[in-house]
Amino acid sequence: MDELTKAGRVLQMRLVVEVPDYEQAVAFYRDVLGVPEELVVESDEGARVTILDVGRATLELSNPAQVAMIDDVEVGRRVSPRLRVAFEVTDAKGVTNDLIEGGAELIAGPTVTPWQSLNSRLSAPADLQITLFEELGNKAES
Repeated sequence: MDELTKAGRVLQMRLVVEVPDYEQAVAFYRDVLGVPEELVVESDEGARVTILDVGRATLELSNPAQVAMIDDVEVGRRVSPRLRVAFEVTDAKGVTNDLIEGGAELIAGPTVTPWQSLNSRLSAPADLQITLFEELGNKAES
């Protein structure tokens, strides 16, 4: 690993999503999922952006076999688009229910994975497929 990689010259990752229904997407991710606003910018010409602070970001690069394996564990079949967004939450069951009530469609309900997380899969506003995951660690699944 070279010195630039070790030093971490990348300070932030932003996933930029073009959304045809801006208000719906902002309300879903900010209000229903509960992600705080970091910045809102509007131009006189009607351009608008809301940057939401989702905490720590990682870039997960997976080969097709890995994506298929995750789909099999979480959903039981191959459903992932090329890009999928995953959010770590403290209560996967509760947040899953909140997101369904807020307009997401359930693909697969909370499932305990072999790596001891509780994962659910949803189709969400902004045409994103999302995974919610709760790290179980030593918690027993009730």
